[in-house]
Amino acid sequence: MSVSPIKVAITGAAGQIGYAMLFRIASGEVFGPNQPVALSLLEIPAALPSLQGTLMELEDCAFPLLAEVHAYDDAEAAFAGANWVILVGGMPRKDGMSRADLIRANGPIFTTQGKALNAAAAADVRVLVVANPCNTNCLIAKSHAPTIPSDRWFAMTRLDQNRAIAQLARKAGVGVGQVKKVAVWGNHSDTQYPDYGHAVINGQPATSVITDHDWFLNDFVPTVAKRGGAVIKARGASSAASAANAALDTIKSCITPTPADDWFSAGVFSNGNPYGIPEGLIYSMPLTTADGRTWNVVPGLELDGEARRRIEVSAQELLSERDTVHDLLGPAI
Repeated sequence: MSVSPIKVAITGAAGQIGYAMLFRIASGEVFGPNQPVALSLLEIPAALPSLQGTLMELEDCAFPLLAEVHAYDDAEAAFAGANWVILVGGMPRKDGMSRADLIRANGPIFTTQGKALNAAAAADVRVLVVANPCNTNCLIAKSHAPTIPSDRWFAMTRLDQNRAIAQLARKAGVGVGQVKKVAVWGNHSDTQYPDYGHAVINGQPATSVITDHDWFLNDFVPTVAKRGGAVIKARGASSAASAANAALDTIKSCITPTPADDWFSAGVFSNGNPYGIPEGLIYSMPLTTADGRTWNVVPGLELDGEARRRIEVSAQELLSERDTVHDLLGPAI
């Protein structure tokens, strides 16, 4: 019996992040070895010639699971019938541009894309926002898509989680597979809180394996929060392969039941969450899924005073960002 393809739409598909993820999706790595995939790629008109070269490469790979691939410069056409939409394309931050300026510059892009998602995407669509500032970009798009349920929206903080796991593993001298239950709270910004207090290394609390407790606050937290800037300084460009990898990790975590000894992080709509996060934000929290379709915030975590302070600081930043774009928000907020 034939299996219908999953339709995956990706914006900014000609960019480095898009290029780094397309072939992995087409190969079957993300959705499995028996699931065909149809790719729908969105770009601005000036980038379509470059994107055509990528389409040629995809064809030349002869992926058995790649059912079809098309390029568009119209969001509604690209999103038509999409089951997953990965919003990668956005306005990059320029020299002298404040974070507020960047948020305002991206507003019209995500307003348009939210409306297109609302009009054309499949009834079961799930949306992952990668383009920064991803939390508030996600909120803007969601606000213009009132027919898409709140639990279908994700902002990518998995790159921060992966960075945190790598730092803990390096400090402890273990493989990254030995590090579990690393959560990232808040905004994908310098205010994020990579929660080491609940992390586990080889089944033991990270704070008992790593005995240099000053390292957690003085080195670990700022290193994770500012890792993106360090990458830009080192390579002269922002994270691309690691961002693409984190986006695919997010999707795999959303569609695969979470192991009992772990969880994953993503920015989700803060409606009725158990930790007092202000409602109406896209806020990163630790999540699990039992069925690969619905997710839940990990309940019952004890948070000390420092953790609560940092979680609140990030919430206040997101409230400020929401205020910055209040006139751009649609009826779904």
